[in-house]
Amino acid sequence: MDVLTDLLHRARASTALVRQLIQRPPWSVTYADAPPLTVLTTLGGHASIRLDGSGAEPVHLAAGDIALVTGGGRHTIADDPGTERQFTIRGGRKYLANGQPAAGHPNLAPRTYGDGLPGATTMLRAAYELHGDVGDRLLALLPPLAVVPAGPRTSAALDLLAAEVSRDEPGQDAVLTRVLDLVLVLALRAWCAESAMPPAWYRALSDPAVGEALRLLHTDPARRWTVAGLGTEIGLSRAAFAARFTALVGEPPLTYLTGWRMTLAADLLRDTEKTVAAVAGEVGYADAFAFSVAFKRARGASPSAWRRSLPR
Repeated sequence: MDVLTDLLHRARASTALVRQLIQRPPWSVTYADAPPLTVLTTLGGHASIRLDGSGAEPVHLAAGDIALVTGGGRHTIADDPGTERQFTIRGGRKYLANGQPAAGHPNLAPRTYGDGLPGATTMLRAAYELHGDVGDRLLALLPPLAVVPAGPRTSAALDLLAAEVSRDEPGQDAVLTRVLDLVLVLALRAWCAESAMPPAWYRALSDPAVGEALRLLHTDPARRWTVAGLGTEIGLSRAAFAARFTALVGEPPLTYLTGWRMTLAADLLRDTEKTVAAVAGEVGYADAFAFSVAFKRARGASPSAWRRSLPR
């Protein structure tokens, strides 16, 4: 299992909301309480996006561009950076700039709102809820705002999405969920490939030996791996493998493995009633004491104390 697949699978990214907005300029919408991951794409026309309070300049979005907003940041999309804020979406409700509740946009089709007049911009917004510490690890790959320019990697998927979003047929939500997942994966791939500072593990995937080692660690994180054993699996000496892995990933193999195990353990402690000893076994520790020491070093509290501190 490759790193990105593992992160997406375990984070259980699920689409909570999909909306299409077809609006003629001038228009501006602020999202005050965004989810952990928002995917925005301009299907037609152009727009701008700004992270409110960040001090960063607004970013232009041309047709086919995809923006990924992470961390639940307050952001504004508009036809132009100079357009005054017209509406704010907060708690699922729409408010005018003066704070008074506002009527919703006209419903043009299923999941589609706006005026639909000539010259309108067509935007699509998907809100993703991510789960647990693995979700946090996935979000850590991205900056608060990542923009993927239009290109052949994503255009076919966006064409399919544009064709499907306003339909109302049996199984439509399932179709949209899968197409949106495809768009998300393609956008993450494209951003990693084009970014000046991609995640270290992504750079490492270009190396056959280290890429295979990462696949082994994610496929079977509970196995009692050693540096020598991993080196043997991929045909390198212990020293050569350790040096190459550390240079490309940015940390030694077993340090990477321990960090990943602690992420998995945190989600097991949060989501299940399994004992600390059972969780230890699932993430590769035969000794619950050794696991507790490693967990406390990583999280600042013992597994039991960390679990008790979780909100109920």
